[in-house]
Amino acid sequence: MDTTKTADPTAPETDTAEPRTAEAGVKDASAAESAEAAQAPEADLTDEDLDDELDESEARSEGVGSAAAAVVAAGLGLVALSGSWVSRVIAERQTLVGQIESVNAATTEAKIEALYGDAWHMTALVNGVLSTLALLLAVFVLARPAFGAPGRTLPTWVRAVSWAAVALGALGVLLFGLMYFDILAPLPKAA
Repeated sequence: MDTTKTADPTAPETDTAEPRTAEAGVKDASAAESAEAAQAPEADLTDEDLDDELDESEARSEGVGSAAAAVVAAGLGLVALSGSWVSRVIAERQTLVGQIESVNAATTEAKIEALYGDAWHMTALVNGVLSTLALLLAVFVLARPAFGAPGRTLPTWVRAVSWAAVALGALGVLLFGLMYFDILAPLPKAA
């Protein structure tokens, strides 16, 4: 097989062994660097850049956690004030126990206490615990930036929801405490 190149007499002569110029070499090198940078953008990042990216992602996750905790705290405070399903179930159970115990009650006041007072107190206790949880969670959300990195603050709406949860929780703790100790609305007395 003949490996010699036959030249086309009509084609212009070109020298394939022509040396590359310095300008062409620089263009090729910059094109190669651009291709590498496009393929691996993390290769040019320094440790400080990576730390900054981690700090930003941690701040975002902390912000989401704080926002979720604030909303949960406000929801708990609202549910506690309006009456939770759990407190209703426990109160109904206590009413049933009171009906069973009221058979052996000697006085009318003991019957009232067994039928209504214990259920009333259980409702106040469960809703008071929910209010306390809401209050503690809201205070935690508000206090957390003070223990974090300097300069980090909560978004305005998260602070507003947290303060609303503090108000709802404190109101619930006060009301249910007064109900539990029969100060707000004492049980009726038999005539």
